[in-house]
Amino acid sequence: MGTIHAEITLKNAVDEANARKGLIKEEEVRSVTVTSVVDTGAASLVINEELCQILGLGIAEERSVKMADGQRVPCKITEPVEIHWKDRFWACPSVVVAGAESVLLGAIPLEGMDIMINPKTQELVGVHGDVVEYMAY
Repeated sequence: MGTIHAEITLKNAVDEANARKGLIKEEEVRSVTVTSVVDTGAASLVINEELCQILGLGIAEERSVKMADGQRVPCKITEPVEIHWKDRFWACPSVVVAGAESVLLGAIPLEGMDIMINPKTQELVGVHGDVVEYMAY
């Protein structure tokens, strides 16, 4: 299997909540559209410091995170980010990896949005077709 990319929009979830409450205008919601690497070996969403700043994300905590090569690196964990792909979205914290060159879309947000990699076409598709099946965890 090759590298799978997906265009996703990331939004500051606190801004989104404030817009729904009428505290800020919809156009004030900080967001960015990026091409991500779909990485089922990663757990969550991985972004770099620049995207964290663009989105205005607060830092919830810092913790040691295990990288793909087994190395443990101190990383910041952000407040929730809304991840939008087509008509689906999922909110979760992101892991800020200093100097990360790519945004990684990991397994938890994929499952949350009920999407998977189609092994034949090498693209993201809905697990249940066009019907979003949100899971009660």
